[in-house]
Amino acid sequence: MTNYVLENAEKEGWGSSPLFNGQRIMIEFSCPNTNKPLHLGHLRNNVLGESLSRIMKAAGAEVKKVNLINDRGIHICKSMLAYLAYGQGRTPEDEGLKSDHFVGKYYVLFNRLKEEDPFAEEKAQELLQKWEAGDPDVIALWEKMNKWAVEGIMDTYRRQRVSFDEFHFEHETYKLGKQEVLEGLARGIFYRAEDGAIQVDLEDVGLGKKVLLRKDGTSIYITQDIGTAIMRYNRWPFHQLVYVVASEQQYHFKVLFEVLRRLGYSWAENLYHLSYGLVNLPSGRMKTREGTVVDADDLIDELTELAANEIADKGREEAVGDIEDVAEQVALGALHYFLLQVSPGKDMLYNPEQSLSFTGDTGPYIQYMGARASSILRKHKNGEGNAGQGKIDVSLIVSDSDWSLMRLLMDFPYTIEQSAKNKDPSILAAYAHQLASEFSAWYRDNPVLKNDNPDISASRLALVTAIKEILRRASNLLCIPFLDAM
Repeated sequence: MTNYVLENAEKEGWGSSPLFNGQRIMIEFSCPNTNKPLHLGHLRNNVLGESLSRIMKAAGAEVKKVNLINDRGIHICKSMLAYLAYGQGRTPEDEGLKSDHFVGKYYVLFNRLKEEDPFAEEKAQELLQKWEAGDPDVIALWEKMNKWAVEGIMDTYRRQRVSFDEFHFEHETYKLGKQEVLEGLARGIFYRAEDGAIQVDLEDVGLGKKVLLRKDGTSIYITQDIGTAIMRYNRWPFHQLVYVVASEQQYHFKVLFEVLRRLGYSWAENLYHLSYGLVNLPSGRMKTREGTVVDADDLIDELTELAANEIADKGREEAVGDIEDVAEQVALGALHYFLLQVSPGKDMLYNPEQSLSFTGDTGPYIQYMGARASSILRKHKNGEGNAGQGKIDVSLIVSDSDWSLMRLLMDFPYTIEQSAKNKDPSILAAYAHQLASEFSAWYRDNPVLKNDNPDISASRLALVTAIKEILRRASNLLCIPFLDAM
């Protein structure tokens, strides 16, 4: 076992699992609205989707990461209406605001507009009808505000190091959804209610009755989701499509999957809703319309500043080099690990200070132990110690702590498999922390470079090399930047 691990740990792809070999898995995540910037809840969604995609790929799947940009609908029209009322033609540059934050300002201002104009809701609905009818002025405003929102959101993705293979836009798919609903009506699968709306009766499966098209003919979320799912399968026939969406939408996806089944799409059996819990703050749940949300950009800024202070307090500025860059990587490590260490289905309370601790069950602790392993190897490369005069002898790796580490390293492929099978990165997060923790204790009791026996030094150095490599790979799967110095 020891020989196998030490000989293979550095090989590219070691630790991968064949669990999903030959399977196409599409993972939809993030899916922001273009009326506001990303917030803390989006950050959990983003890292959960990105990490799961990497884990599924490590488990053998061909993965396609997709993002549905919700760029039309009543919520978008509310921002547009508020801009018409208060914007005075101003731009993000005029106000020195990041473009998605500028658009989000008007979504919040819609509340003020409702207080001043009792017909604001009706006017927003009229704006939506004009948009669907192709009114040139409405379309021009929509394009301008959408461009601002999307540009800002893309900047946040780049900063969070999240990427996608395809972007789908709601305005491109909702008509296909409307067509499917109308065909379903003609086939008797759906029915027209007394008020003129098209509905589906799902009471036989305990889901009640659900509107699929409003009485005025405009579409709703589920309309475009129907169209988007069909478009995706036609373009890239998948074995499974995973929707990473908050637990609040459980009913929505139960209805969506049942509607697609009733429309006759056999692949609807392969749709899966990965439901995740809410991210709470000490002051309570996040809200957007009231303007009390924690924006993703602001949170990353705050975490980066806190991380920079932590590095400075430890006197590590010279060791890390570019403190601004390293601080942001530590911030992302803290954020991503904190968001992934909890099983997706559970709600969580986010604590920025706790997440940034360099000790305990945190991302920076894992990064720190990876940097420690790198430091040991770097010192050896620079001629420190006597490992260079020794030979690797696995019979010298015999202590209980040696064997505990070896068993952990051997468990890496199985851990990836379990994380993929359960669609739960927290399994891998727990593994990474355990490996970092056991390495810390082992290193304290087992000098690597300062040993009288060069063969022991060489053997322990080989073990450190394997530990560093597995920490690096686990960190990458968890979207935690690996640092060679901290």
